[in-house]
Amino acid sequence: MLKPAAIVGQVILYGAFAAFIGYFATSPTYHQIPDDVALIKLSISHLGARECRKRTPEELAKMPPNMRAPMDCPRERSDIQLEVDLDGKDVFRTVLHPTGLYKDGVSTVYKRFEVKAGSHQLTVRMDDNLVKPGFDYVKDEPITLAPRQVMVIDFNPDQGGLFFK
Repeated sequence: MLKPAAIVGQVILYGAFAAFIGYFATSPTYHQIPDDVALIKLSISHLGARECRKRTPEELAKMPPNMRAPMDCPRERSDIQLEVDLDGKDVFRTVLHPTGLYKDGVSTVYKRFEVKAGSHQLTVRMDDNLVKPGFDYVKDEPITLAPRQVMVIDFNPDQGGLFFK
């Protein structure tokens, strides 16, 4: 059986420990990025295009009837070229290679940029078929970032391609 002095001692020690944990759970305040900085996150996962070709009538005639698909599409996907410019300056340039044993998987990139809060001109260009020249997707627009704001650059072909959120 515990003595009353032992119970009071335990309450005091447990209370001090809870106060210690409670203080450091809320103070000092921690910020991942400085007060005058905003964050731009580039997060894209996309399948590159495939280079399909139409089979000739002679090729189709040589094939068994159940294998006569008019298009010949290899399994391998194209690399993806990606460029990001901020206020007319190159910020990020890369070529993304498809994943997978047969290079038929998704190409993925994740990159974060700390920039000064305020107004900027952001340009993102992406080409998912390196055989044909030019960029298939381009997004160029002015943005205004508040201090400690996080903006994401993403890609969704169903929503028109590149978008900022």
